[in-house]
Amino acid sequence: MSELSEYEYRVLTFDRHTSKADARQAVREHAEYGRWELARSVIYVGGIRRMWLRRRIMRVRRT
Repeated sequence: MSELSEYEYRVLTFDRHTSKADARQAVREHAEYGRWELARSVIYVGGIRRMWLRRRIMRVRRT
């Protein structure tokens, strides 16, 4: 039986005054404690940095 992987997403947004180190630390904490992984990262013209994190949805089957 082939299952498609389903993910849930969380978007982190940082303003232009947030340092790269602070943004990296926030992503690192989500990854370590919440089992999130970085899916996408974009820096917009105004300096806003947006990062999409994802993690696999664990479905428990009744036996």
